[in-house]
Amino acid sequence: MPTIASLHGLPVTPLAMTRATILALFVTTPFALAEVRSIANDRLTVSYDDASGRFALACPGAPPFLTQGVLEGDATDAAITTVTDPVFGAGKRLLIRQKDHSTCALDLYPKLPFLLVRKSLRNAAADTATIQNTPLARFTLDLGKPAAELRTQGTAGLTTADKNPGSYLFLTLADPATRHGVVAGWLSHDRGSGVVFSEIQDGKVAFRSRIDYGQLRIAAGKSIPLETLAIGYFDDARLGQELFADAIAKLYQIKLPPQVNGYCTWYSDQHSGAGDETSIVELATFTARELKPYGFSFVQIDDKWQDGHTSNGPARGFDRVRPDGGYHGGMQPVAEAIGKLGLTSGIWFMPFARNYQDPEYKDRQDWFVKRPDGKPYDTDWGGTSLDLTKPEVREHLKSLVKTIHGWGYDYFKMDGLWTGSATEQIYVNDGFRDDHIGNHQPFHDPDVTNIEMMRSGLKLIRDTVGKEVFFSGCNLSQNMRTISGAIGLVDSMRIGPDNGTGWNTANDASPSLVSGPARGTRLYFLHGRVWYNDPDPNYVRASIPLEHARFITSWVGISGQFNLNSDWIPALPAERLELLKRTMPAHHATARPVDYFDTPLPAIWRVSEERSGGARQVLGLFNWDANARPIECDAAKAGLDPAKTYQAFDFWAGKPLPAFHGSFKFEVPATACRVISVREAAGHPQLISTSRHVTQGIIDVSGETWNAANRTLSAASEVVANDPYELRIAGLQDGGRTWKPVAIGISAADTAAGVTATLGETTDVLRATLRTPNNRQIRWSIRFDSLP
Repeated sequence: MPTIASLHGLPVTPLAMTRATILALFVTTPFALAEVRSIANDRLTVSYDDASGRFALACPGAPPFLTQGVLEGDATDAAITTVTDPVFGAGKRLLIRQKDHSTCALDLYPKLPFLLVRKSLRNAAADTATIQNTPLARFTLDLGKPAAELRTQGTAGLTTADKNPGSYLFLTLADPATRHGVVAGWLSHDRGSGVVFSEIQDGKVAFRSRIDYGQLRIAAGKSIPLETLAIGYFDDARLGQELFADAIAKLYQIKLPPQVNGYCTWYSDQHSGAGDETSIVELATFTARELKPYGFSFVQIDDKWQDGHTSNGPARGFDRVRPDGGYHGGMQPVAEAIGKLGLTSGIWFMPFARNYQDPEYKDRQDWFVKRPDGKPYDTDWGGTSLDLTKPEVREHLKSLVKTIHGWGYDYFKMDGLWTGSATEQIYVNDGFRDDHIGNHQPFHDPDVTNIEMMRSGLKLIRDTVGKEVFFSGCNLSQNMRTISGAIGLVDSMRIGPDNGTGWNTANDASPSLVSGPARGTRLYFLHGRVWYNDPDPNYVRASIPLEHARFITSWVGISGQFNLNSDWIPALPAERLELLKRTMPAHHATARPVDYFDTPLPAIWRVSEERSGGARQVLGLFNWDANARPIECDAAKAGLDPAKTYQAFDFWAGKPLPAFHGSFKFEVPATACRVISVREAAGHPQLISTSRHVTQGIIDVSGETWNAANRTLSAASEVVANDPYELRIAGLQDGGRTWKPVAIGISAADTAAGVTATLGETTDVLRATLRTPNNRQIRWSIRFDSLP
């Protein structure tokens, strides 16, 4: 059987074919040589030169931003066709045939701002071919700037094009000065792991794309569709990345469950590891009382609850409880106790690897993937990869997850996911590193690829336990092949390595590149679209300086990413517990790093939304340096109107700041933050902040209106029981008038429920306080007099 390590001239596959569907092609023009052919939609024009076999991509009325595009291989002819895709609808296609009877397609769809590059690879040999990897396309990019002034953003972080080691899933080239840029990313991940590389050639940035399969078999005379690459140009490449994530979500029909907030036992300063049955019930009881009203919703038990030997990593007897551990009554009673408190029970396990040396596998060695020398496919810490194509293994996995779910656990933290792809552990993995994917004997089903096997395992678990179980994946940094193996199949994903209480990790090149925020920032556009980014827990324990604890929780609260804690919460001082209350639950507004293409770890995040009845915007300013410094930015770059004046309020300081326009500049202490609500001056009083959450109105306020006729500001606020809720009203000296509060009112229903409302001090802002004995939405209004 011939083995082809890398095929050049690969054809492109229709996207729908990569998902086992059939595309309908219509109105195909005759194949014949022509000098240049082109198709267009409202965003892009792609042209193909028959003579040179190269393609170019441009926006309407502009020169090409993609030049010298090459689909590797020898083309014979080309044609323009129309195509109907079950996901993206009717579109246009440039179809290129190659000498080996492979086909390449360049597709444009009316509502998709990307060119889709698709291939169908044919094996023209007389025997079955096994392919490890295959290039898809290479192309030169022109953003009108010298290559040295441009930056690539990918899984390896922000670098110059010649320093990027290669990026999994996507790679973006952008001009930091304007944010104009090109996004190239792998849309489908059914059988292969896509990578994009960059370099500088003749003063221009060049990209090349490749799909790694490990072992992809193509029978003699047969064709196989490959993965799909998307390429687009955007005035703001951040928005391009978000649209890329939206396209992935559309393709895989991703509908995420509500985002949850909770606890992980692993790093706790008391009762760490898996904890024990007594401590877990104590913690659950405390958090249900103190934090559940603020959005806390689950308790997850981590490693060391399970039985088995600890050779080469954790014990892997996940169907039974460790006899000398802390769960003498088993795992079910603890789950039941957590459930009775109204919280979800979570548990850690490794679904796709076992220890081949454990006694129960003595006569089941055929359950494991084998290396070429016949030894079990064992990896550091991960253990031995199960052959998930073997029916007996699949039945074992089904039985295991049924058992765990039957104990009462509806939150699965699934670690070591890369083992399901039978690849090496290369922790910490960000940029491309050769993991020799495919360095194993063929699986029980040799037609299944490495990525396909991992995906089949996750699908099996989902089919077994149902949609009600929350899937928390862990983690990308063990091997970035996990991206392709998990997209569309998990609800959250650990996007970085284990952190520490300071969020630093020795594996980072610089101690300032803290693990969770670094990865959560570069992959921010996946959050809430493809999965919830999990940066690992935050910490507020008393041993951490209060300012730094505020810094950590604020980054999670502002970025909106997965919110976990791993302190012994019952022992937290009141001011530390307060940090958790003010950063839960996650907001669902738009959060973007402002200086995303300027620095590897952005200092400025902007959160914005309009649901609450007014355009609310919050600036999160994060000083990652060891020295105090000013953080400043032009208003326009921060997404603010440079012609407008903005009122500002500092959440943690609890006070207003001077209004600004055109730009802002705020001093921020070392390794600390400021969270500042900003609103356009409206000429009348308006709500600038609330005490409930760092987003200052975004999660708790709706329907804010100003009635000019009776000079009344009104809204509805979601208020937590027995938590004094402060309204901060700005604009008391605005519109050429002085606005004096006269009275505050609440609805009759609120009064009957025991709600009280009082006006407080009036300095630069008016403060009013709402109190309620029960969680409820309170409708309030404040009437003003005005003086010239």
